[in-house]
Amino acid sequence: MKIAYYPGCSLETTGIEFHLSTEYCAKKVDLELWEIPSWNCCGASSAHTLDHLLSLALPARNLAIAEKEGLDVAVPCAACYTHFKNVEAEVRQNEEVQQEVAQVIDMDYHATNNTKSILEVFVDQVGLNAIGAEVKKPLEGLKVACYYGCFLVRPPKLGHFDDRTEDPQSMDDLITALGGTPVEWPHKTECCGAGMVTLSPENGLPLSYELLRAAQLCGADCIAAACPMCQMNLDLRQEEIKKKYKADFNLPIYYFTELMALSFGASPKEIGLQKHFVESVSLVAEIGRKETA
Repeated sequence: MKIAYYPGCSLETTGIEFHLSTEYCAKKVDLELWEIPSWNCCGASSAHTLDHLLSLALPARNLAIAEKEGLDVAVPCAACYTHFKNVEAEVRQNEEVQQEVAQVIDMDYHATNNTKSILEVFVDQVGLNAIGAEVKKPLEGLKVACYYGCFLVRPPKLGHFDDRTEDPQSMDDLITALGGTPVEWPHKTECCGAGMVTLSPENGLPLSYELLRAAQLCGADCIAAACPMCQMNLDLRQEEIKKKYKADFNLPIYYFTELMALSFGASPKEIGLQKHFVESVSLVAEIGRKETA
């Protein structure tokens, strides 16, 4: 199976662990990730505050390159995913927008291909049976709070990531296939505050605190994230939260692909687990003591 792959800016810098573990898992399940040549930034929040057409043209250029190859696009970052889905929708609905975007990027783009989150690709296209067949070291005994964040599921009219918008189950099903135990908790699609914690910590930090608190109260050993912004925020801010709220959560924040890779047999070093701010190696050190044949 082949799909175009858009790593985006985060996966080559602050989210390198997501990149390493995604590539590791893709190879194990025979998923060919064709990295879009000369890909560009999706525009993030900056383009949207400057110019609407620019905010469409930046992700459209990446999609157009993949469209020429007849490939859908796998996007790990939830924010990038949303920007890609947005331009897809606008180009399909408005011919004038399609023509304006094509003129700006100097290439045809008709939105005939689809953007998919990397979680969606693994769960729906590769399939849980194929993933389960690759498990060598089950996540036995590991209780995981699956955190989807607010971008992957909102607005529902843009994406078809998971038809259970308020209570998505895709990652939960994946963790189960890996031998782990997804916990029931109420904050799986709540905002973690990452978009505001730097400029407005008095508003952003309480969101991170409440999310970590909820995961711990529900018995989670760790959180699995599907977005580099969310993962970094929840991982990085725990020391700050400890000082402000006197709450020492010490809760590892993994990318779901890191847990996949570990269950497939990867070593922590192979996928960059030592790069986390909250120590994350010891919790998974016992994984695989009862290896499958």
